[in-house]
Amino acid sequence: MDYFPLFIKLKDQPCLVVGAGEIAARKIDLLGRTGAQISVVAEHVSEQVQNMQSRFNLTIRQQRFTEDDVIGMRLVVSATNQRATNELIAATADKHNIPVNVVDNPDLCSFIFPAIVDRSPLIAAISSGGVSPVLARILRSKIESTIPAAYGRLGQFAEDFRLLVKQTIKEPPLRRIFWENMLQGRVAELVFAGKIQEAESELKSSLALASKTANKGEVYLIGAGPGDPDLLTFRALRLMQQADVIVYDRLVSDGVLEMARRDAEKIYVGKQRSNHSLPQESINELLAELALSGKRVARLKGGDPFIFGRGGEEIETLMQQGIDFQVVPGITAAAGCASYAGIPLTHRDHAQSCTFVTGHLKDGNVNLNWKQLAVPNQTIVIYMGLVGLQSICQALIDNGCPADHPIAIVQQGTTPQQRVLTGTLSDMPQRVEHEHIKPPTLIIVGTVVLLHEKLSWFQSSQHA
Repeated sequence: MDYFPLFIKLKDQPCLVVGAGEIAARKIDLLGRTGAQISVVAEHVSEQVQNMQSRFNLTIRQQRFTEDDVIGMRLVVSATNQRATNELIAATADKHNIPVNVVDNPDLCSFIFPAIVDRSPLIAAISSGGVSPVLARILRSKIESTIPAAYGRLGQFAEDFRLLVKQTIKEPPLRRIFWENMLQGRVAELVFAGKIQEAESELKSSLALASKTANKGEVYLIGAGPGDPDLLTFRALRLMQQADVIVYDRLVSDGVLEMARRDAEKIYVGKQRSNHSLPQESINELLAELALSGKRVARLKGGDPFIFGRGGEEIETLMQQGIDFQVVPGITAAAGCASYAGIPLTHRDHAQSCTFVTGHLKDGNVNLNWKQLAVPNQTIVIYMGLVGLQSICQALIDNGCPADHPIAIVQQGTTPQQRVLTGTLSDMPQRVEHEHIKPPTLIIVGTVVLLHEKLSWFQSSQHA
């Protein structure tokens, strides 16, 4: 993040704009809408800027820029087309510790103007950090189309009742939950429809009820997918945004965690082989304790919570203690990693069935139904099998698979760091050691692996 996003109150604050052409006029218009006291310094003043003088009560000085012009200013905008002048203005503002924006010269800027979606009092600002203002404007247009103008009315409605709600519901977490319910439910719809009196009545009734009832916690068991945050479901994202606590495991990517509410408490409960930060039973109890204390808890699991995710064990504990919960399916690693590796799990010419198994070692062995797994015309997907890879490959060969049977290992699937290593049952253990493959990985066994080279479409930053 090259620029920290910040909203500044400029009402009645002195601001300087150097230049008075078309570009300067656009900046004057933006500043003027905030109620700033704007001074314009330029040798030549366009008719467009002259016409804005009475509208924004501009102070216009038709002269060359001097260092004294910045004295006492809250911020400075340089909108000239002369590089030397822009450099002088930027250096002068920096000398006096005044924020400066030099239009179309990001290297001279200490602040930049974002693309703005104005639903006052609700404001959304989008910035590319000066790299591509056009891209920021394109994104703004997309957001403009999804945020109705009535959201400004909803924001004002919330402001009108802010003090009453604060006086009635003392605890900040409970107050936040109340507003989330009001601003996403019937009250919001009434405001959008212009039925303000009905909305006020609905809010007051809900407020009276909320003040008499205790908050009830809940757990959201969410499949966080194999790594790419774009693979989250809409429901997962919505619940992550309203959760008070995020409980996550080792396979949840940083990109997915970034989608959670910024002020939510985050608790890591990841497990690695022979290194569990919390045993499963303790995780089950932790979820229950948090919910019983009134928290909304998002339990994030890599992939899908019901496919080798032990989600069933967690909700058994919640049910025993009468705790409300929701389960949000996720894209399991088998589907996500195989898709991004260009390996279809089923194919008319290769596999008519697909079997998911876990390759966890137990007593030094991987105990699976090898005869069934060695049957032709199927795909085997093995979770958590990297440590036992040698045993897995040898067992498949011993039970009838050809030594040259295709196998693939996908490391960090769906992420920019994805690597796909293909080979045979006989040579894969040595290849993995040579290529320094590390978890998290997924193993795919079957002739569908032969399609990887032809169907590979995802370009990662890593290549095995």
